[in-house]
Amino acid sequence: MTATQSRDQYLQNAVLSASPARLLVMLMDRLYLDMQRAEHAIAGGNAMAAGEHLLHAQDIVTELTATLKVEVWEGARHVQALYLFLYSELVNANVSKDLSDVYECKELVSELRQTWTQAAQVTAEDQGLQASQRAATRPQSGPVRAASKGLGELGVG
Repeated sequence: MTATQSRDQYLQNAVLSASPARLLVMLMDRLYLDMQRAEHAIAGGNAMAAGEHLLHAQDIVTELTATLKVEVWEGARHVQALYLFLYSELVNANVSKDLSDVYECKELVSELRQTWTQAAQVTAEDQGLQASQRAATRPQSGPVRAASKGLGELGVG
């Protein structure tokens, strides 16, 4: 088995064995990486590479939007609107190849990524507490609490 085949097998196993919450975080991590790569490609004058990364980012946002269960969680409609806005901005960034457009998308992705990562951690902690002793969880506030509630109600985690 070549090194590339080994890496591909490892990545496939990581995806197949990941919880839904972990998959969401993995998608956010890759979305952010695509934004960084697009930003570097534009700065280096490589519009073709930037376009490839931005198209991949659009594919990820499309998948995130399509798998969002808006009928299950009341906050999902707001997340859906955010994803649709991000998609539109990614298309604009891809057309313009303007570094500031890509940077704005990257900042939005960074905030989403941080919120979903924290929500996944809270969900995992909550599940661990519930499984071991059904103890009360520590209170959360703001977007992390809302996102972690959404993860649970969406069947993620």
